[in-house]
Amino acid sequence: TMASDSPESLMRLCTDYCLRNLEGTLCYLLDNQTLRLHPDIFLPSEICDKLVNEYVELVKTDSVFEPHESFFTLFSDPRSTRLARIHLREQIVQDQDLEAIRKQDLVELYLTNCEKLTAKSLQTLVSFSHTLISLSLFGCCNIFYEEENPGGCEDDCLVNPTRQVLVKDFTFEGFSRLRFLNLGRLMEGVNVESLLRPLASLAALDLSGIQLGDVGFLTQWKDTLVSLVLYNMDLSEEHIQVITQLHKLRHLDISRDHLSSYYKFKLTRRVLTLFVEHLANLSSLDISGHTMLENCTIPSTEEKMGQTSIEPAKSSIAPFRGLKRPLQFLGLFETSLCRLTHIPAYKVSGDKNEEQVLNAIEAYTEHRPEITSRAINLLFDIARIERCSQLLRALQLVITALKCHKDDKNIQVTGSAALFYLTNSEYRTEQSVRLRRQVIQVVLNGMEAYQEVTVQRNCCLTLCNFSIPEELEFQYRRVNELLLSILNQSRQDESIQRIAVHLCNALVCQVDNDHKEAVGKMGFVMTMLKLIQKKLADKTCDQVMEFSWSALWNITDETPDNCEMFLNYSGMKLFLECLKEFPEKQELHRNMLGLLGNVAEVRELRPQLMTAQFIGVFSNLLESKADGIEVSYNACGVLSHIMFDGPEAWSICEPQREEVVKRMWAAIQSWDINSRRNINYRSFEPILRLLPQGISPVSQHWATWALYNLVSVYSDKYCPLLIKEGGIPLLKDMIKMASARQETKEMA
Repeated sequence: TMASDSPESLMRLCTDYCLRNLEGTLCYLLDNQTLRLHPDIFLPSEICDKLVNEYVELVKTDSVFEPHESFFTLFSDPRSTRLARIHLREQIVQDQDLEAIRKQDLVELYLTNCEKLTAKSLQTLVSFSHTLISLSLFGCCNIFYEEENPGGCEDDCLVNPTRQVLVKDFTFEGFSRLRFLNLGRLMEGVNVESLLRPLASLAALDLSGIQLGDVGFLTQWKDTLVSLVLYNMDLSEEHIQVITQLHKLRHLDISRDHLSSYYKFKLTRRVLTLFVEHLANLSSLDISGHTMLENCTIPSTEEKMGQTSIEPAKSSIAPFRGLKRPLQFLGLFETSLCRLTHIPAYKVSGDKNEEQVLNAIEAYTEHRPEITSRAINLLFDIARIERCSQLLRALQLVITALKCHKDDKNIQVTGSAALFYLTNSEYRTEQSVRLRRQVIQVVLNGMEAYQEVTVQRNCCLTLCNFSIPEELEFQYRRVNELLLSILNQSRQDESIQRIAVHLCNALVCQVDNDHKEAVGKMGFVMTMLKLIQKKLADKTCDQVMEFSWSALWNITDETPDNCEMFLNYSGMKLFLECLKEFPEKQELHRNMLGLLGNVAEVRELRPQLMTAQFIGVFSNLLESKADGIEVSYNACGVLSHIMFDGPEAWSICEPQREEVVKRMWAAIQSWDINSRRNINYRSFEPILRLLPQGISPVSQHWATWALYNLVSVYSDKYCPLLIKEGGIPLLKDMIKMASARQETKEMA
């Protein structure tokens, strides 16, 4: 089986269950509002870390999951709950949340893009100083700002009650164990050098997006620094001199986003040669986005022919021939070097082929959405034009990117487009249920977060790649709510409307009645009738019109509540108008009459069909040849149920009951008993109830004809159904009835 086929771990399932049911499991509610841990609960860090990290994940990616104000206070007392390694993201975390867990002995704290954190949290960090080994403040753009209240002003306070002031005096003094530090996208004005000076032995430092003219201070860690990231820092000769002194470096990243701004620095052959000569331990180098000032490539005449090789001696990039061994990773995304033949690295990020593109998505998703969206765009082209050879990896990477950057429009647009091609039928067999469910989840997240046409269209199209309703069953309510909200938007994109109606129709086809009732209560009937109304006004009978009637036919099947809604929202008026406006549209007529057949099966609603106008229309449709026998058959079915209520229910003068009965006999006798059918019965109950009665022999005959046709043309499907629903004794009893017509008995 595939890797992703294994079920979720028990740990993961329990964590998820507890978080969704905190009150029923770990907690009780104090004064009906504050969550408190049960006093007899003691949890080790292995569990608490997972609870916190999963919680952040759920708040971020599951729209149904409600965050709790007091969640972090559950971990305030290390005597009952221990935290060691936690990863917090974005708006989910605020100053008071960190404050709540300040007594914990944290070893690893990642705060990624936590824009709500202010300088109050810097003070809280000090509480962890004696234990913290890893710290990331990536993208926490306000954490060095505090609010300053200007003293003793009267008028000015109203205009500007708090000013944001940069904290100048904070340093990592006392953080004696800190080894790994990420300050990516730190706000301007913070003095990085004095901030870091107290740290004795840094092993990894990330200064992405920070502009520093002088990095000489880095040499104080030349014997300990093994990883340095200077993404998007504009470099100079001085920077290179400093870097080459950091002789322990194993990972160096000087890549940049070539679209973001103008860089003076250009990479040369000499710089790459210096790296190779001075950084003997280098196993990972990223120079993505750089322009090479001169040609670093070996002339193709001197290139060793044959299989592509990762041996440094054969390298097509001249300076890398000096490497002692191939690099583990080489970042060449958006550089010309990635297209060369022999690249001395096990993993290369670039834009040359699928492998390089996937490596790029994998390497840059977390912190560089601007690069990732371009890499996903390349993957989209590969999936669309060629065939993806690493499908599972591609899917998982796109899912991760979409989850991680729910609010990044570029990633949502390119990611949702890529998903459409990665989930289509030719890849179907390679995908597990779990993976396909993850796709559905991120697609629905995208639809919820973006009212943007491209994202919505991509998401709807992707859903069409799934078996509906089966594969969407686990998110049934949510999918329907989303589609209805799309269809209820005032300004509508034709193509989205068509796909959404198609999906709605498929979702209510062949599902249980409680599903249909639930969807009816969401406003499904009303939405479809509005669409029909709009199309009528434009005098167009297109797929949207036909799908809408078809969806109404499906959703009213054995669901009286929905039938009643159809009548209450003037469905009959629309039926007559459509019939008049589109007399030639056979599919449309079939769908409309199928729906009315469902309405006529509900005894309490039949009196509303008893008007001279409706009965006249149904009687005339008995002669219709539209869609084979379907329209005539459905019209006759509607009338059969009305006749079944007996002569006393016939409250109109014209047309007369006997007259209509005669026309029904004539219609049934004109149908070919071996007709192939455009109809799907889930139950015979509405037909079978017309057998044991003498009040309307013609209804009995219609019911017998229907059963005979279905069990003879589709015997494998319908014989078992007839037996299961007790049809055999009913037919035997009818044969003995005096009131039944001879031809009905013969057919029975």
